[in-house]
Amino acid sequence: ARARAMLLLCTSMAALMAALQARGAAGLACGTASGRLHKTAHTCRTLTTRLSASTGSTGGRTSAAVTQNAEKDAAKRTAPMDLNPPRGTRDFYPEDMALRNWLFGQWRRIASLHGFEEYDAPVLETEDLYIRKAGEDVSQQLYNMEDRSGRRLALRPEMTPSLARMVLARQKSLTLPLKWFSIPQCWRYERTTRGRRREHYQWNMDVWGVGGIQAEAELLSASVSFMRSVGLTSAEVGVKVSSRGVLAELLTKLGVPDDRFAATCVLVDKLDKLPADAVRQSLLDGGLPEEAATTLLEALAVKDFDELRRIMGADSPVVRELEHLFDLAEAYGYRDWLVLDLSVVRGLAYYTGLVFEGFDRSGELRAIFGGGRYDKLLSTFGGENLPAAGFGYGDAVIVELLKEKGLLPDLSSSEIDVVVFAMQESLQSTAVSVASSLRRGGKRVDLVLEQRKTKWVFKHADRLKARYVAVVAESEAEKGLVRLKRLADGEQTDVPMEGLAEYISADGDKQ
Repeated sequence: ARARAMLLLCTSMAALMAALQARGAAGLACGTASGRLHKTAHTCRTLTTRLSASTGSTGGRTSAAVTQNAEKDAAKRTAPMDLNPPRGTRDFYPEDMALRNWLFGQWRRIASLHGFEEYDAPVLETEDLYIRKAGEDVSQQLYNMEDRSGRRLALRPEMTPSLARMVLARQKSLTLPLKWFSIPQCWRYERTTRGRRREHYQWNMDVWGVGGIQAEAELLSASVSFMRSVGLTSAEVGVKVSSRGVLAELLTKLGVPDDRFAATCVLVDKLDKLPADAVRQSLLDGGLPEEAATTLLEALAVKDFDELRRIMGADSPVVRELEHLFDLAEAYGYRDWLVLDLSVVRGLAYYTGLVFEGFDRSGELRAIFGGGRYDKLLSTFGGENLPAAGFGYGDAVIVELLKEKGLLPDLSSSEIDVVVFAMQESLQSTAVSVASSLRRGGKRVDLVLEQRKTKWVFKHADRLKARYVAVVAESEAEKGLVRLKRLADGEQTDVPMEGLAEYISADGDKQ
């Protein structure tokens, strides 16, 4: 490596010496510099000779290795760049953006119908916001880093902690209840599967300041309203409903200490991902007595209220709360979507009460959405607790479900009203004026920027599914007219340039 570096240095010196000699004498300064370079070059030659001798004693093997490494480095530099996005992430080409915008539009519409306001927060947050003690997956899946000032940061894996930070910052001045929603991009370094990526957008809806089950009922109403709006039915999608209160009451009866509650929730949440025996063994490994683990898993398998009352007691506050929710669901009109499933606890440690999870009844996809109550989150940040409930809805899994059910919308139609082009280059300024006038009139215009043949322009308009083509031709332009062709039936009309936008509006009303 030393020999290679010295050879490169001497080669550069030789090139510089040759350049100086070619220029000839250029005064004293140049001569002085030339003398110094001669001395440096002499040193280079001496060192190069010694290094060559030492490498030559090995039969040239070092030189061959250096050459081979150099060839590898050169191959890496000239290799084609990987054009795929990082694993687990996506590019959004125009057709993908059209679908994303449609989905986000549906979410925003449903949120608005339920009286929610939109908010946002930085995608980069302080790492401490997400570090918790229950050993849940999200803490192990952070995209984290240290900035140049030594601060530990992370890309947000979920939105709720950011929302809690924002609420805490203005807790004394906010008017309750809060009904807020957002559509943030979230990042988790996890195994990618169908409907699960390392980045995704998530529709979040949260209610703060309502301690009763009415908040969860309203959130579920929004969720079911969205699914109905995109064509899904209760025969295709269900919502599993449970309460962490059931688990808390059972663990208390079984003598399990409170400090084991959060960790037990994390393990129980894996029941739909791992065999029951594997979860049972994890509970035993975590310190749960064998009898308690068996009783717990049997109770979590309950699917109806009669059996739940038998196990928990008819006067159980948790049972009454769950029954109240199902009564409200009947009033809202989505009772047939709900399924009592006590194994649902959700993996995040901050949930404190009722939890729910949307699922594909065919079993093809993972959880479609999930949420619940988290009344004690603010205290983990040093604040005063405030009742809260919310849910998150990932974009990737719902798109997969809609695709599987054949419910994705046809977004191939263009939003272009008029394609404008000039027949001659000398008329381009006139075409620009026509396009600008149409845009001021609220029309969506595609202006042909380069000189093109008429045949190409009409094919281009067909690809865009534009409604009209406005042709700026010399004879019509001299009269202040533009030839407008309606592509639906091929009808052509010469229209004054100044009234073109109004003409198109009136013509559209006739169709």
